[in-house]
Amino acid sequence: MVHAAEHEVKMLNAGTDGIMVFEPGYLKIAPGDTVNFVATDTGHNAVSEVTPDGSKWEVGFDGGKVKFEQEGVNIYYCLPHKSMAMVGVIQVGQAVNKDDAMKQADTLEAGFAMNQGRLKQYMAQVK
Repeated sequence: MVHAAEHEVKMLNAGTDGIMVFEPGYLKIAPGDTVNFVATDTGHNAVSEVTPDGSKWEVGFDGGKVKFEQEGVNIYYCLPHKSMAMVGVIQVGQAVNKDDAMKQADTLEAGFAMNQGRLKQYMAQVK
């Protein structure tokens, strides 16, 4: 029997990838795993932009947990800091929606006022 794992993503003002970041920015997990978004610094949330099945999820400013069942690529952002490229990528199992996610990542990237290239760097890790 395989037990689902829990992973942690910190919502930070500054981290190893610069300012306004999720850490880690790219995370690969298994279907059924849970991600705990930790409000390490205040003023951040996490909102889905791309999901494998088009569903939406959101974590509030106090943090929270999301269980990921569907295989594929999830791209998410912090609503107040989206233009600053406060984004992250969670790959669940196989990247079944990789082509669509790459196209949407390019569109998102074009709207960033700063930290351009961050999302492309995270998406380059999707295999």
